[in-house]
Amino acid sequence: MIGFGDTTTAPAPVPPGDLIKDTTEASFMADVIEMSQTVPVIVDFWAPWCGPCKTLGPALEAGVKGAGGKVRMVKIDVDQNQRIAGQLRIQSIPMVYAFWKGQPVDGFQGAVPGSEIKAFVDRVAALAGDGGLGEALVAAETMLDEGAFADAAETFAAILGEDPANAVAYGGLARTHLAIGEMDQAQALVDAAPPEMAKTKEIEAVRAQIELARQAANAGPEDVLRGAVEAEPDNLQARFDLALALHAEGRVDEAVDALLELFRRDREWNDGAAKAQLFTIFEALKPQDPIVLKGRRKLSSMIFA
Repeated sequence: MIGFGDTTTAPAPVPPGDLIKDTTEASFMADVIEMSQTVPVIVDFWAPWCGPCKTLGPALEAGVKGAGGKVRMVKIDVDQNQRIAGQLRIQSIPMVYAFWKGQPVDGFQGAVPGSEIKAFVDRVAALAGDGGLGEALVAAETMLDEGAFADAAETFAAILGEDPANAVAYGGLARTHLAIGEMDQAQALVDAAPPEMAKTKEIEAVRAQIELARQAANAGPEDVLRGAVEAEPDNLQARFDLALALHAEGRVDEAVDALLELFRRDREWNDGAAKAQLFTIFEALKPQDPIVLKGRRKLSSMIFA
């Protein structure tokens, strides 16, 4: 098993007043992305009119103050900072993200009990002093992105050996199996996820990726389906099948555009299949992916037009 020594230096104690601050789009990079390179940052998306925010915010602040400088908190008024809220797919508030090494690594939506808030803050605070597990997660994700699948799998597995409840590592291991074509192994991992992990965004993302991979295995030839759409523009099944084929070929942006056009033509077709497929694609991608941001923006404009 890979060992994780204490490769990080715990952040120096800071005055309580410096632990929590309001920020804007102009200072988001410095207050969140850059700061999270050395200490985890919890970001609370709120608005003055949001009732639950008035309860959640102070509870989060109390948890952060009690963490002894191991985590910081940034508050963002979504009404005043709509661009950042849109980029991070904030659709309802309160919404809370935890950033570490410049990336969102944990989070939750809505009001939650005090015990869950404490567990969340403790979990986030542990990232910088976890014996190197946080650094290892970042390294494993990099390995996976670069195609070093064996190393990624070994690192994710080693993290789980140290922290069996780590949903990010669990999902990462399943995604590694999926990346090398071991779909059944990925499915088995997802199916065996402990109850406390099963509903996390990391596991939900893998479920979406498995569903898309199974669809890809049965997708028809793109050129034939495109010809069918061109010959019969109102053939909505052909349009849907074309979107599946495009996604199977890795042309995700074109698949999203095809589904958006189908939704524009008939949003209720096949029990809302176009919208459901769009959500599956969005769930499988990272929240900050430009395809997700652009696709959600277009879909929202159609829904509320």
